[in-house]
Amino acid sequence: MKVNVISRSTDEYTKERSQDLQRVFRNFDPSIRTQEKAVEYVRACNAAKLEKIFARPFVGAMDGHIDSISCMAKNPNHLTRIFSGSMDGDIRLWDIASRRTVRQFPGHQGAVQGLAVSTDGRVLVSCGTDSTVRLWGVPVSTLLEDDVSSDKSAVPLETYVWKNAFRAVDHQWNFDRFATGGAGVDIWNHNRSAPEQSFEWGTDTVVSIKFNPGQPDILATSASDRSIAIYDLRMGKPAAKFIMRTRTNSISWNPMEPINFTAANEDSNCYSFDSRKLNEAKCVHKDHVSAVMDIDYSPTGREFVTGSYDRTVRIFQYNGGHSREIYHTKRMQRVFCVKFSCDASYVISGSDDTNLRLWKAKASEQLGVLLPREQKKHEYNEAVKNRYKHLPEVKRIVRHRHLPKPVYKAAATLREMTESRRKKHEKRKAHSAPGSIIEEPLRKRKIIKVE
Repeated sequence: MKVNVISRSTDEYTKERSQDLQRVFRNFDPSIRTQEKAVEYVRACNAAKLEKIFARPFVGAMDGHIDSISCMAKNPNHLTRIFSGSMDGDIRLWDIASRRTVRQFPGHQGAVQGLAVSTDGRVLVSCGTDSTVRLWGVPVSTLLEDDVSSDKSAVPLETYVWKNAFRAVDHQWNFDRFATGGAGVDIWNHNRSAPEQSFEWGTDTVVSIKFNPGQPDILATSASDRSIAIYDLRMGKPAAKFIMRTRTNSISWNPMEPINFTAANEDSNCYSFDSRKLNEAKCVHKDHVSAVMDIDYSPTGREFVTGSYDRTVRIFQYNGGHSREIYHTKRMQRVFCVKFSCDASYVISGSDDTNLRLWKAKASEQLGVLLPREQKKHEYNEAVKNRYKHLPEVKRIVRHRHLPKPVYKAAATLREMTESRRKKHEKRKAHSAPGSIIEEPLRKRKIIKVE
């Protein structure tokens, strides 16, 4: 004889922990649950408020330098290692997990202006105002070496002296070549004491240089004559160049879309460009109130971080006009360099007050191991918040940020100046002959000419 029974999995009614409440089963039929949308809206508001309550982005500071931090470099082979260089010539390797110095690299007689690490993570390249390029061996990451080694100073593998001071350096992907920027663009090899190739397009100083992650033979530079140039090493000559109204301090390629790059500009904005169409910017990223000093893309390519002279760090979506997040502290001074960690979970900033600071990429993210139920709760809160983010109350809560008073006042002044210029332009247009004043969008207005 067969007996039909109703059975269910023990997972449905077993508690994960003894303190947990018993699970309650609900009927999700929309005809029965008439208040579903109202309940979800309240949950979205509560999720947005909870995100603000639990927003604790600052993780810790790493101190040890005795002068301003001018540059940083990530080690692609080690998730928790980062290099920093300061204005007094000191270079340090930091362990982010323990927030302490692992190794020092003394030798530069002036400010260190550029750091870069080879793709295999074995060689560190540094350059500075003392007209030297130095190659260093990167220590292997082992607990024995970190704990037992008493000598924490390293000796350079090679030292190359050149004619002029250097302002920037970057290493080519998957090859033994690196590029330096100063009076011109020089391409070096690990095994040669003189540059293999040299490029000059104009006479002004190159202040930033970056190799393309998708096409290793292509690199972009920005110079103090307000120009941005793209070079192709296979052609042996510059490929394209355009001049903006203000200087670009730093450039970063999008690692997931290597045809696009973003420039951090002196006019407090960032401009995203398509390298195939340089006569206009794809997107203008606003919100800073002073010069943007450095920029770095997340490994996911969906967002980037910027550091500014206005003493704040901001995180932008790659296609967003305004920042998603702003980080600041009372003690943090002008930010000269920023980096995303290799797993896109953290942001590291280096500033004028000699400290490196570690921030969470998502301000309210819960650190540590999450239980499955906690993970599902976070995912549900995020989903319901995104579903109702267009409504005024949810949008107001999500967008609200506490700003330092000087930044708040400067932003208000900037808005007033922009509005005044807009009104002046409208009046001039109204009192001129039709068609005599050509109106250009901001994306084109900031570019003077393309060569």
